[in-house]
Formats: sequence, C-alpha cells, structure tokens
Amino acid sequence: MGILLAIIIGGVAGWIAEKVMKSDHGVLTNIVLGVAGAFLASIVFSFIGVSFSGIGGQLIAGVAGACLLIFLGRGMRGRE
Repeated sequence: MGILLAIIIGGVAGWIAEKVMKSDHGVLTNIVLGVAGAFLASIVFSFIGVSFSGIGGQLIAGVAGACLLIFLGRGMRGRE
C-alpha cells in the first residue's frame, strides 16, 4: 500500500475511531492513531488467525486499533 493511501486511510480510520470513542483530536493525531492502529490490529488479529487485506480491511483494522489505542490512552491518563 502506498504511503499516501496509508495516510488517507489512517486519517479516516482515526476520525471514525474519534467519533466512536467520543474523543476530540486533531487531524494529525487522527492520522497517527489510524496508521498505528491498523498496524497494532494486524498484529493482534494475526495471533487469532484473522488477516486484513485491501482498503476496506485496512480501514476496519485501523478503526479497531485506533479505538484500542484511545482506550489504552485514557486508561493511562485517566478519563477526560
């Protein structure tokens, strides 16, 4: 997947996760959360035999992973 496409998918995934988790982040944070979330979710789900491919799969992985990262971040900082 190209870097530009990863940034776009990461931004969309981060934005969706932001809305699902009722959080408030900027565009750059959404991109980072989406890209890092997709990477994290791919690793976690590979342990149970689930793999993601294509744009839709990466978007789902990005949203799931970004939600997980937001949840973990809240746990470390305390609720906002």
